[in-house]
Amino acid sequence: QVQLVESGGGLVQAGGSLRLSCVASGRTFSNYNMGWFRQAPGKEREFVAAISSSGGATYYADSVKGRFTISRGNAKNTVYLQMNSLKPEDTAVYYCAADWTPSTVVAGAAHYWGQGTQVTVSS
Repeated sequence: QVQLVESGGGLVQAGGSLRLSCVASGRTFSNYNMGWFRQAPGKEREFVAAISSSGGATYYADSVKGRFTISRGNAKNTVYLQMNSLKPEDTAVYYCAADWTPSTVVAGAAHYWGQGTQVTVSS
């Protein structure tokens, strides 16, 4: 069992930045590929970014490429999402996910999910 707890969400003006964190516990963090997803009101959950277990490979949705950066600190059991140049359309609940294969994470079928953290971007 893996427990994921997100933090770092909040209210920010358009053009601003936030860094989300997701702390994992319960199993060996470095075995898992990690991802971030988001869900806006009335919309389906969508993929944002993912990172391989070693951190050597990253994947991004086109909508965030060049603005968001995913990284991980295996010693701290934490995955991060640095979000720059935020736009009102980035407003959503952001979820952390973990699984044994990167393709499963990217597909949104990860085995483990956090409870989410709210990000609100004002115009």
